[in-house]
Amino acid sequence: MGVLAEFREFAVRGNVIDLAVGVIIGASFGKIVTSLVDQVIMPPIGLLLGNVDFSRLQWVLKPEDTTTAAVEKVAIQYGAFINTLIQFVIVAFVVFLLVKGINQMRRKQAAAPDPAPAAPTPTEALLAEIRDELKRR
Repeated sequence: MGVLAEFREFAVRGNVIDLAVGVIIGASFGKIVTSLVDQVIMPPIGLLLGNVDFSRLQWVLKPEDTTTAAVEKVAIQYGAFINTLIQFVIVAFVVFLLVKGINQMRRKQAAAPDPAPAAPTPTEALLAEIRDELKRR
């Protein structure tokens, strides 16, 4: 089997396509969470803490030299890090809820009794009668 044919077989498998869809939706969900944290959650928190914009909080290690453009400011941006931590907590909580829901569905499915076997078809019933008759002879 050629490499191209093998790759095509791999790429069109259901699991790979499901994974690709999951990655795309996950990336979109990440953008939604980023927007939620940066534009909805952090502004009220900053307001409560005295008009603090968390995304701009930083420790300046080396200030920018305004006389020459060659020396840029060096700073630890801990405010952006706080925003990222909040985003992580939100995503982790949503994933936890998703996994919890899936586990509950699996437990219900495992606890459900197996369905009774289907009644034999007329052909199977006839064959069983023939088999039993042959055994008697």
